[in-house]
Amino acid sequence: MSISPLLTAQMTTWRRQIHKFPECGFDLPLTADFIAEKLESFGIEVTRNIGQQGIVGVLRCGSGPSSIGLRADMDALLIHERNSFEHRSQHDGKMHACGHDGHSAMLLGAASYLAETKDFNGTVHFIFQPDEEHGEGAQAMIDDGLFERFRIDSIYGLHNMPGLPEGQFMVRPGSLMASESSFEILIDGVGGHAAMPHRGIDPIVVGSQIILALQTIVSRNLSAIEETAVVSATEFLTNGTINVIPSQVTIKGDCRCFTEASLAKIEASMERIVAGICQAAGAKYTFNFRNTFYPTVNSPRETEHAIRSAIAVLGESNVETNCLPLTISEDFSSMLRVKPGCYALLGNGTESAGGCALHNPEYDFNDRILEYGARYWVQLVRDQLT
Repeated sequence: MSISPLLTAQMTTWRRQIHKFPECGFDLPLTADFIAEKLESFGIEVTRNIGQQGIVGVLRCGSGPSSIGLRADMDALLIHERNSFEHRSQHDGKMHACGHDGHSAMLLGAASYLAETKDFNGTVHFIFQPDEEHGEGAQAMIDDGLFERFRIDSIYGLHNMPGLPEGQFMVRPGSLMASESSFEILIDGVGGHAAMPHRGIDPIVVGSQIILALQTIVSRNLSAIEETAVVSATEFLTNGTINVIPSQVTIKGDCRCFTEASLAKIEASMERIVAGICQAAGAKYTFNFRNTFYPTVNSPRETEHAIRSAIAVLGESNVETNCLPLTISEDFSSMLRVKPGCYALLGNGTESAGGCALHNPEYDFNDRILEYGARYWVQLVRDQLT
């Protein structure tokens, strides 16, 4: 199948319109209205304000009982754009530096094509999600009844990947992306004069022991073969000064892993280490562990469907079927905890048109891959709803 030059031009226009007026988090009135109105103009049934500003468009054709969900994210980042092209951000301090404008435009293109051709048998749900960047939008839509209000058998997502040649496709069954969790350890010691440390409990020494011991979680508590993970302390804050031993130390950091079992082990091991070292020193502690993104885990059957559709569109030589896992995170993972599905990556390019890293103030989505993304979505629907 092919996408007409007219639809490709329309997707480019839509993408640049969304890029020009970026919005963040759950505050997406312009973006959500733009997308909802486009879907309605295609003759698609639209439900707004799911998970605050999420949108679901429903397109039915034939009498087939099967259904599929296709998801795109809508939100931008709090980054001041440095580009000078005409469609650069008009909202100071905000920009589409992760390509969500392109993801939305590709899904709109697929929706337009499928609404016109109606060459499938079943139901397609076009899901446009808010607040992916903070990891709360997918869960907000789920909590607002996404999978109760709409019968969705399986769900699929797609993200652009700078550094991967444009038009190449990358996926793997199982864990594709890592979880992201943050931790904060507050150590209460007994401060005092730096010349008389024996009269207090030095939280700097206690905190230093904790940071070193945290590194044993990955090397000694997790399997070197089966449980890849990263535990990083990134901040060490005290209330002391040059001649004052502090009374309090705060340690903050970040954890990444690829299974929820590993995530539970890391959290339990971390608190055990903190409790043991503080008890030995006579210090008190407060431990907070917050998971923002779960591991993104693709189900085997749906991954095979995605691979087959990608090969049909891009050719076998352009589809990597078992790529290495990535330590970046994605809140589509929350949807994959509820429904079987597959998340995949589409090359944004290696040169200036698409090679700039995500979350960079000079990034821009490569409009040349809009056609590839839309064709993949259409092919996936045709393959699954026959």
